[in-house]
Amino acid sequence: MGNHHDHHHHHSSDNIKVAFFLNFAFTILEIIGGLYVNSIAIISDAIHDLGDTISLGTSWYLEEKSHKKSNKKFSFGYKRFSLLGALINSVILIIGSLYVINEAVGRILEPEHTDAKGMIFFAVIGVLVNGYAAWKLSGGRTMNEKVASWHLLEDVLGWVAVLVVAIILNFKDIPLSKKINPSNVSLNINNKTFDGGFCVNVGNPHIIFFVENINDFDLNKIGPEIENHEYFPQKCNVTIANVKNKNHIKVRVWERGAGLTKACGTAACATGVASAVLKLTDKETNIEFQEGSLNINWYKDNNIYMTGNVSGIKKITVTI
Repeated sequence: MGNHHDHHHHHSSDNIKVAFFLNFAFTILEIIGGLYVNSIAIISDAIHDLGDTISLGTSWYLEEKSHKKSNKKFSFGYKRFSLLGALINSVILIIGSLYVINEAVGRILEPEHTDAKGMIFFAVIGVLVNGYAAWKLSGGRTMNEKVASWHLLEDVLGWVAVLVVAIILNFKDIPLSKKINPSNVSLNINNKTFDGGFCVNVGNPHIIFFVENINDFDLNKIGPEIENHEYFPQKCNVTIANVKNKNHIKVRVWERGAGLTKACGTAACATGVASAVLKLTDKETNIEFQEGSLNINWYKDNNIYMTGNVSGIKKITVTI
């Protein structure tokens, strides 16, 4: 019996140790990844998993402690320490859940853009890592192992939710005739393929192509073809853009229903957002048109602020 008990003790401790190191490594990856893709869901879970790591480390230590023999101070032995580990784990679970809810509500009130593809990548890893750790602990006999397993199972469900949201976010809100990746659209125009089109809706639909030289493209010819492409049931504005540096983009624009234009405010906003999402420029950048430049600043509150010079076009008189 003593050997069987000792074997079970080591098995329990080893399970928690594996879960601890998996969680610790993944927490570091989450913090870096969450900041990179600007996802409050991942950042919140990183902090949550940091709490998990602390609680699992505590559980591991207390599980080891619980199997010490009795002494004068602890005449009944150290078994209660395993329950203490379970209690700490449960408290951290509750506090972590409340924190995530609070952060999520804040982001709902003040939304920010996130990198959906990056979220999908981390969500898949999150499901696999936490799923394996939960499975590893699921067969445990101690209360410590059971609570840790429930804790990690809750993390798995959380990552499944992040994965679902990321998949939904990957399809931007722009009227398209079929489901395609809106951040990498390929069009065949007059037997020529145009790759890398980025579709975005800023109140009206736009597609932006980032190229080496905007003068290599005759918008008078390809503009109406792209505008009326079958992908765009409500037609589309077309922008050809060249990134000069992190704060400067030069563009030419074809407006739906209007044709080649010297300037377009929504095209400037759409181009600024597209270039920031693709990490070609900062969130604040200058968009240069034929007749001047506009400063586009995509704030953390998810609003786009556009500033530029005002010039007179024509003085008219209206009689009412």
